[in-house]
Amino acid sequence: MNKFLEKHNLNLLRKSSTLTTVVVVIFAVIILSAVVGLFVNPVLGIILSVVNIIMVAALIYLYYVMDKSIKHIASDMSYRMNRGEQEAIINMPLGIALYDDDKKIQWVNPKFQSYFDDRDLIDVSLADLSEEIVKLIDENEDQSDVVEISIGDNGYEAFVNEELKTVYLYDISKYNTIEKTYDGTRMTMGQIFLDNYDEVTQNMTDRTRSNLNNFVTNQLTNWANKYGIYLKRLSSDRYIIMAYMKDLQSIEDSEFSILDTIREETLKQNSPLTLSVGIGYGDESLIKLAKQAQSNLDLALGRGGDQVVIKSENGRARFFGGKSNPMEKRTRVRARMISQALQEVLVNAGKVYVMGHKRTDMDSLGACLGIRKIAEMNDRECKIIFDDENLHSDVQRLRDELRKEEEINDSFITAEKANEEFDENSLLIMVDHSKPSISVDSELFEKADGRVVLIDHHRRGEEFPENMMLAYIEPYASSTCELITEIIEYQPKEKAKVIKIEATAMLAGITVDTRSFSLRTGTRTFDAASYLRSIGASELTVQELLKESIDSFIEKNKIIESVEMINDNIALCAADDKVYDPVIVAQAADTLLTLSDVEASYVIAKRSDKSIGISARSLGSINVQIVMEKMGGGGHLSNAATQVEGQDVSEVKQQLVEILNEENEK
Repeated sequence: MNKFLEKHNLNLLRKSSTLTTVVVVIFAVIILSAVVGLFVNPVLGIILSVVNIIMVAALIYLYYVMDKSIKHIASDMSYRMNRGEQEAIINMPLGIALYDDDKKIQWVNPKFQSYFDDRDLIDVSLADLSEEIVKLIDENEDQSDVVEISIGDNGYEAFVNEELKTVYLYDISKYNTIEKTYDGTRMTMGQIFLDNYDEVTQNMTDRTRSNLNNFVTNQLTNWANKYGIYLKRLSSDRYIIMAYMKDLQSIEDSEFSILDTIREETLKQNSPLTLSVGIGYGDESLIKLAKQAQSNLDLALGRGGDQVVIKSENGRARFFGGKSNPMEKRTRVRARMISQALQEVLVNAGKVYVMGHKRTDMDSLGACLGIRKIAEMNDRECKIIFDDENLHSDVQRLRDELRKEEEINDSFITAEKANEEFDENSLLIMVDHSKPSISVDSELFEKADGRVVLIDHHRRGEEFPENMMLAYIEPYASSTCELITEIIEYQPKEKAKVIKIEATAMLAGITVDTRSFSLRTGTRTFDAASYLRSIGASELTVQELLKESIDSFIEKNKIIESVEMINDNIALCAADDKVYDPVIVAQAADTLLTLSDVEASYVIAKRSDKSIGISARSLGSINVQIVMEKMGGGGHLSNAATQVEGQDVSEVKQQLVEILNEENEK
């Protein structure tokens, strides 16, 4: 049957079983009707047979016409499809290249050729065109991956079919330009604040103040016009700015030179002003941009002012400036207000817990004792969360002295016990640090869920608690003990008084952080020390607590033996592979500052936790905080540190030297 159909060009019937069945049924009905007609009436049967034969002939002819038409349509479609494929390969906006086993080009379509002008591409290695294409071929684990690559100044979407040894390139330079234009015209919003305007102008005549205002406004206006920034003065010490992202990038390239201009020019007029700037970007909502700008300004002020903070909502902050020592701006009024606010928080709290940072130092422990006393003055029991492990000799001596005071000794508890006791009415006070990650117990901070008070003298960093009940951060202070001493002065003393060992511990904290009152000291520092002396602090006991052991002295000098000078005024020590106590490392950095021609010092040493620690110190002319922040740390302009994981001392040293050279070139 199939041979018959094929012979008579009836392939449609052969290939379609349904159509074959229909034809067979029709033939069967025709034959049956003819046979029945012959039996019923011969004449009628003959007529029906003739009619049936005509109908069969008509059906066969109809099929022939239909089959021929279908073949014509199929042939036309096949031709058009083949022609379309050829036209697509040649004219479509997709570059195609075939390559051999040696990754040399065998054939390219005109579009691929156009990407490389008139260069002859046949038998050229793909590596000569783009290392990214070769890398894509070598690493292409998923054949469906489309990867963006760059060749010269143009961007492409690239896809590789390793089975066919084919590279496909689609030019997206136009879309990259559109995206770049869009990103460049996104809005940014910022706030400019004159850090010490009130202090500088409070004794000025109206005329002098007006001249200073005009000078600062003119300088800022010229700067804004230069970079296409919208600038509007909101008050005597505050401005708002709006700019496009592309203009912000230009300002960043200039390292915000306006900071230096205002500082230096106003200093010449004996009216030294500094600027703090917070800029937010990355959001379409102007309300969110304004909030982000205010948050960034708060961060800049919390770090001491005279600097710029640029940050999106979820991005990493970028810092500029911060080259000058922060000017003391806190007043007795602010200290009294904080003291009263802390008193209200304590009165409404249940249990009170205070903790410092890991690797407790004298300032941290002294601050904890001060907070405990403040709580006692407000009829609240306060527990000190403390880790007795890995204490330096001075802290260990103080801890031993505190054990002699039964009431104070009973207030020391472990982090584990604090977690068991802490409930929804408890209050957590963090002192001498603002990063929960370096707390004695970071889990307790999470458990506190906003019932947190923070008192610190370090410059605020990116990692900062939110939704606290009270935060008192003064980077102008020498130490946290200085801040807490001022708070104590305004607390009710009827129920409890500061005893000798507590006052001595806080005085020791100030002494250590100021390096015996030689660094980071102001009039308020001496006022606090004087007050502590008046309530019983013993300088002799402080000296006994801070005495250095012979072993520590030898280790410190061993570190200093490795000193080398960088850029003529920076001393750098990289200790051997031995583990050194961080306090000894810090003391070595302090000692280096006493050497001639040394304006900053960095000491690198291995720590007990297998990380590499760096202690950085400065006399104030060099900002060591910026350098440490680039290595993941932070601190003060003149006192900073960091810890680096996964590297050895030599690798960390090389990284530090590269950063120092970069800073020196600016």
